[in-house]
Amino acid sequence: MKLDYKIYAVDFDQTLAFGEWPLAEEPNLKLISQLTSLQLNGDKIILWTCRTGEPLKIAIDLCKHNGLEFYAINENLPEVLEMYENVDSRKITADYYIDDKSLLPDMARLGE
Repeated sequence: MKLDYKIYAVDFDQTLAFGEWPLAEEPNLKLISQLTSLQLNGDKIILWTCRTGEPLKIAIDLCKHNGLEFYAINENLPEVLEMYENVDSRKITADYYIDDKSLLPDMARLGE
């Protein structure tokens, strides 16, 4: 099954918001706006974060307050699970991963 939309997995800390953990003091309004526009065009956004409990609630509330809600939080979309015969791995399946700590494989020259 080929999906007719893109899936974006996006980190929270230093990506969707800036500030000292566990607070979310400054939302990244430019990124939030871009992701909201993608959703309006049919794409799906997954919150991909290490946060749990109250810090996770802070993150979700900040995003919701700024107009961004998620199709999933730290889990795969139901239609992705169906594609893989309902076996859920620890890895989130997405077309794009947005994270402040990322490197592109062809750009990374580790150890040089």
